[in-house]
Amino acid sequence: MTRIHTQRSLDAASFASTLSMVSKEKGEGTRQCIRPDNQTGFLCDDAATCITASQVCDRIKSCEDGEDEETVMCSDLPNNLPGFLIFRCENALTWIFINQKCNGFNNCGDCSDEIGALADCPSCGPQQWICKSVFYQYCSCIPRSLCRDGTQHCTDWSDEYVCPK
Repeated sequence: MTRIHTQRSLDAASFASTLSMVSKEKGEGTRQCIRPDNQTGFLCDDAATCITASQVCDRIKSCEDGEDEETVMCSDLPNNLPGFLIFRCENALTWIFINQKCNGFNNCGDCSDEIGALADCPSCGPQQWICKSVFYQYCSCIPRSLCRDGTQHCTDWSDEYVCPK
């Protein structure tokens, strides 16, 4: 569970009130918030707790009042979820929570959550090596911790012969 960082010029009560107003102006029931890691999250009723998308409808109450597990929202996934919480994969029958997009793993099964215009992910980070993976788990980047470990992870073997550890 992550708390939204408040601005120094607002006390906590003013911030919660302002955040609640902004949420209601966007439309009744909107619970979109931005987490400290710049990921889109779900805003709890306290107007201060912003949980990750994948914490919604996971059968664990992450919001104090349990609004993240309400039957009306969780009964028909993903159809009843707010659109900002989900990412629809290239295969229209497949979806993931938005915080699973661009995380370095092939969550969609076709890499559409990691590569291509639909995902719009940044290039591999400094802790990753760019290559076409031989494993289903990765798409276009592998963790550098897998470099020079004696196992082929890239189709061109660059993880074993080129990648600096």
